[in-house]
Amino acid sequence: MDLWFFLVLLGSGLISVGANNVTTGPPTTVPTSPRSPTKAPTAGPKDGTTTSAKSLNVSTPVTVSTMASKPPTTTATRVFPNTTAVNLNNSTLGTTVPMPPATSLLPSISPSAPHTAPPSTEADMTERNFSATVTTQETSSAAHNDETPIIAVMVALSSLLVIVFIIIVLYMLRFKKYKQAGSHSNSFRLSNGRTDDAEPQSMPLLARSPSTNRKYPPLPVDKLEEEINRRMADDNKLFREEFNALPACPIQATCEAASKEENKEKNRYVNILPYDHSRVHLTPVEGVPDSDYINASFINGYQEKNKFIAAQGPKEETVNDFWRMIWEQNTATIVMVTNLKERKECKCAQYWPDQGCWTYGNIRVSVEDVTVLVDYTVRKFCIQQVGDVTNKKPQRLVTQFHFTSWPDFGVPFTPIGMLKFLKKVKTCNPQYAGAIVVHCSAGVGRTGTFIVIDAMLDMMHAERKVDVYGFVSRIRAQRCQMVQTDMQYVFIYQALLEHYLYGDTELEVTSLEIHLQKIYNKVPGTSSNGLEEEFKKLTSIKIQNDKMRTGNLPANMKKNRVLQIIPYEFNRVIIPVKRGEENTDYVNASFIDGYRQKDSYIASQGPLQHTIEDFWRMIWEWKSCSIVMLTELEERGQEKCAQYWPSDGSVSYGDITVELKKEEECESYTVRDLLVTNTRENKSRQIRQFHFHGWPEVGIPGDGKGMINIIAAVQKQQQQSGNHPITVHCSAGAGRTGTFCALSTVLERVKAEGILDVFQTVKSLRLQRPHMVQTLEQYEFCYKVVQEYIDAFSDYANFK
Repeated sequence: MDLWFFLVLLGSGLISVGANNVTTGPPTTVPTSPRSPTKAPTAGPKDGTTTSAKSLNVSTPVTVSTMASKPPTTTATRVFPNTTAVNLNNSTLGTTVPMPPATSLLPSISPSAPHTAPPSTEADMTERNFSATVTTQETSSAAHNDETPIIAVMVALSSLLVIVFIIIVLYMLRFKKYKQAGSHSNSFRLSNGRTDDAEPQSMPLLARSPSTNRKYPPLPVDKLEEEINRRMADDNKLFREEFNALPACPIQATCEAASKEENKEKNRYVNILPYDHSRVHLTPVEGVPDSDYINASFINGYQEKNKFIAAQGPKEETVNDFWRMIWEQNTATIVMVTNLKERKECKCAQYWPDQGCWTYGNIRVSVEDVTVLVDYTVRKFCIQQVGDVTNKKPQRLVTQFHFTSWPDFGVPFTPIGMLKFLKKVKTCNPQYAGAIVVHCSAGVGRTGTFIVIDAMLDMMHAERKVDVYGFVSRIRAQRCQMVQTDMQYVFIYQALLEHYLYGDTELEVTSLEIHLQKIYNKVPGTSSNGLEEEFKKLTSIKIQNDKMRTGNLPANMKKNRVLQIIPYEFNRVIIPVKRGEENTDYVNASFIDGYRQKDSYIASQGPLQHTIEDFWRMIWEWKSCSIVMLTELEERGQEKCAQYWPSDGSVSYGDITVELKKEEECESYTVRDLLVTNTRENKSRQIRQFHFHGWPEVGIPGDGKGMINIIAAVQKQQQQSGNHPITVHCSAGAGRTGTFCALSTVLERVKAEGILDVFQTVKSLRLQRPHMVQTLEQYEFCYKVVQEYIDAFSDYANFK
């Protein structure tokens, strides 16, 4: 808009210059004789400005030329005329050229300030004989008057032609840019599915096109935390304003292909359509009209053109087209950010077989491997184009990363899982492959969120700043509504802040020993070593007391052993309400995620005498078959846990009867087999308790052997009894309980991947329950046990 405004002003100026030349001749030197200020129109114009017909009290159009005779000697006041109509009377051509009426671009009259000089006789004479003067001047300057209108007309016409020429050139350049941006046909594609670097890109890359929005410029990373806190104030008010300021579509784009009648059924949502200039073109199928269409768009990365393809979740009738796109674009990585069904609504058709192989159109897909983790599932497919059996077609490996932790409403409560997921995608996508296909249901909200986080992490590393507003604006010019809600927009910033504050803390098992040596060194500028600084970051995580409503109810306060450790609402363990009794669904326990599945553990306080029944109701309701006890009943003369099992025989707690069937002493723990019966349901279950004795009353265990052994015994029990939640408790259900959960999770990942991340594991635990891994000693113990576990194997292959 600034450019067009400039052109209008330029045109106005040029036309004014032309008009000036129409009504005046060459500028004359004004004599210095004094004049009356009220009679200024009779003076020759200063600096070549014009005198209007209105100032001469002429009601009909006339032609006024510059006076040829010597003008009065006075200092003239500059006058800006305002003409209603002026005709150019050319005696040579015999034509009259009308000027614009009252809406002309000529400037209006501006009265001069009063002048104190007394009028001269010559000035009075000029005023009285003004009409005669005009007539005399016309006669005396006839030769000059003949040339003036011709020059004026040429200047005015030339100015208009220049403006028209500039507008045409700009329009052609703009049209050419969009035409080139839309040329995504396969004839311009390399064999690996990416676009040739010589091809004009659909949108400028970020590094060459920083945000031009002055209100939301790129943000230096050292200001990130401060700015996020400022924008999140007052219920994210500033974030909502920023999100609402995003352009829905920064360019005038068309969706003609998507709007064709033949293609309407291929779109999952009528208002989410790919633009013509950036849509993915499939190779047309002979005899099938519009078979080149799929609801998918090329999207730029940070400094990589068409790094992604943002697609809608396939429908049943478009699954074949989806796999055709994967094949033609040489895609090796698919990112899925939706579940097949959410809130009982189909969000995406299952476009892969559960096992074995299946053929979709002319693409055969076979499942090679499936790995299920807590936040995502990894599926490896082997795909092959079906053709003539005599013509052996090559096979390709395609990996699907399916993020399963996005809730039905809103966004994940922490970005930790998404950042791990994103890192895995980045690590596993081969360099030779084509664009990464990202899809959710519509292919804009969660899809856009993933792409923006990826790009901004790259920008953060390259430039030490992020430009979320600018990047979202640019990719919205490639696909509509990318990043669909303000919650997703805020989540992007939270993910970037998480990465900036804590970085990548994953370690290969082979580098743990070196890492431990480093973290015991003093951190420059502080009095702490690296380990202490790590734990200080963990303790700085804010405990959200406002999200502990149920545990803080007066009726439940007496059920809490330690008032500082109360479960959060979002993951507290809920038990059935006792018939006829209010506030009986509460127990001080929290669901905790493990390595492979959510809610792997129930972190509980040690039962109080009056909460033993609630404890057993929880065990029964959630089908927990393993209990890990990490405290003695009494330590240093204080009760740490009520005895909730019989020393022999059986004991009843409400509807639950517990019978001790077997007790066995191991090196550092006791195993008790308990038969638990619900008398109301008339059903029984076998439950095994692992009572660890190796934790001293003060401090931590001397070595990790006992902890490693009990973790192995519990995992073996889980395999036999089914993967229901493992109930873990100490006294308050935080310090030792958190340490056990952290070690169990970390060691399981070490065995599976050869990777560990003690810091993020503990951080995740503390976000799920306050004070998990309560002391620096316990945090250090986690590292020591992992190192001891690794040292027990001479070869990493033994982990498998």
